[in-house]
Amino acid sequence: MSQLALLGGPKAKKKPFPEWPMYDDKERRALMEVLESRVWWRTPGTKTLEFERAFAKFHGAKHGVAVTNGTAALEVVMAALNIGPGDEVIVPDFTFIATASAVLFVGALPVMVDVRRDTFCIDPELVEAAITPRTKAIIAVHMGGHPADLDRLSEIASRHNVALVEDSSHAHGTEWRGRRIGTFGSAGTFSFQSSKLMTAGEGGIVITNHDQVERLARSVHDCGRMPGEWFYSHFIYGSNYRLSEWQGAVLSAQLTRLDAQTAHRHKNARLLDKLLGQIPSITPQKCDERCTRNGQYAYIFHVDGKALGGTSTTRFIEAMNAEGIPNQASYPPLHDLDVFKSNTYRCKLTGTQAEEDHPFLRQAFPETQHAAWETVWIPQPALLGDEEDMHEIAAGLAKIQENARQLAVGVRSA
Repeated sequence: MSQLALLGGPKAKKKPFPEWPMYDDKERRALMEVLESRVWWRTPGTKTLEFERAFAKFHGAKHGVAVTNGTAALEVVMAALNIGPGDEVIVPDFTFIATASAVLFVGALPVMVDVRRDTFCIDPELVEAAITPRTKAIIAVHMGGHPADLDRLSEIASRHNVALVEDSSHAHGTEWRGRRIGTFGSAGTFSFQSSKLMTAGEGGIVITNHDQVERLARSVHDCGRMPGEWFYSHFIYGSNYRLSEWQGAVLSAQLTRLDAQTAHRHKNARLLDKLLGQIPSITPQKCDERCTRNGQYAYIFHVDGKALGGTSTTRFIEAMNAEGIPNQASYPPLHDLDVFKSNTYRCKLTGTQAEEDHPFLRQAFPETQHAAWETVWIPQPALLGDEEDMHEIAAGLAKIQENARQLAVGVRSA
């Protein structure tokens, strides 16, 4: 039995993973074209417009509105759906803060519900139980790239006449029943921040098949202007969320690789499902049979500390990093964040909603706690490696399992 690298032994992972972000002459040429054109601003330019259309088409959407980042995409959608003070939007407790802060941004209340233990995505049964006369939308987060249950959520949203928004920041190219995500509801939002599945450092986009949602989203993102009207006409409240031509050009180049990269990550992740499924302390995130392709922003798995002799998740991650296997931090539960525990979130609410009790914040959220503090995330660039890389990941994690006793007590092996 080989000694853990954390305790002085050799690393299990010797071959480096692919570097991220990936780029080549496509990005270089695209940037030079923008530079030499002297048209760097989106409004008179063509690069961002071309990217909007290409990305929307790739996901089966009629419209795309590129914005400054994924958080902005959610904010624009909330405004375009006319969500505001007094309204409620149901969100998963296990997600990045932007899913909830975008709701607060428009003066509405994010109502958290727990997630499912197997996929770490929002639980549709709890969503339906949380719907009230104030509910205007549901935000489904495709966690790690795995889609939420779009069959059930679409049915619930339709029956209760509320909007379904897909927070797809982890899920570029993900498919549900062979159909790419982002168009199952009123709108889908994506992020192009540096760690995402395609990137321009920052950036985001809203996609939709609804003409009115697109019209209002485009107006909100461009200072309340309306397409075809005089430049200094402003019809609704909006702000400046426009994406630059530089980023539009880079993202068009990035998009040319997305399909092949998504297929590659999905294939490697399914191999890891088989390999890691043989390690007693590890349970991979479930891949629902209806998920025909998973974008795999991260490979997420649960670690059973008891099966590792009482080893904490933090200690497991230390050992994993020492073996040469990268880790990406999980999200803490939303309801545990200071903005909600301190009642600061109430500053964005008005009327009775700002003063009344919000009992959902006192719930236990057991599945989110399970997901937030007991899962490990391998970042997506590792999944762009080859089969040898996947076997080396599995060997490194098996090595940790085999040395669980030494890891738990923190002593050097003889």
